[in-house]
Amino acid sequence: MKNSLSLLLLVILFTACKSTSPIITSKKGAPKEKSTRSEKRETNRLAEKLIDEAEENLGAKYKYGGTTKAGYDCSGLVFTVFDSQNIPLPRNSYLQSKKGVVLNPKNDEAQKGDLIFFKTNKNSQINHVGIVIEVNDDEIKFIHSSTSKGVIISSTKEPYYKKTFVQINRIL
Repeated sequence: MKNSLSLLLLVILFTACKSTSPIITSKKGAPKEKSTRSEKRETNRLAEKLIDEAEENLGAKYKYGGTTKAGYDCSGLVFTVFDSQNIPLPRNSYLQSKKGVVLNPKNDEAQKGDLIFFKTNKNSQINHVGIVIEVNDDEIKFIHSSTSKGVIISSTKEPYYKKTFVQINRIL
């Protein structure tokens, strides 16, 4: 009787403690969690590295098809800067605009390291890109290679860029 009672108590305890959650045996089976603070810090550090790399090229002249300090076009600068951190991107701005997550400018906030895209020609296709370096309430500053001035920092408050702005993509 004593053994039966002990066995019954063990069964009751086991049943009461039994979890309905599946047992996870690898990272692959683990539920996806939102970014942790350390992941966000790492992303911020990577964005700063990209910006530092881009700023080292300030003053470099514009060169169509250029991907070196001897001269850059806009997508060549972005391609080279991201490549320096082993982040592969296509070589032209239109294809770069298809990478990452396109942010909704009304709901999402641009961050350092995001790509900013423009349509500066008469076509309906994106043809210019820069890297976001600073975000204020109603202004985004970005580094890019301008056909007239080479690698410079510009702002979305400038009428030309305000008029031609299209989208922001999060790559990191």
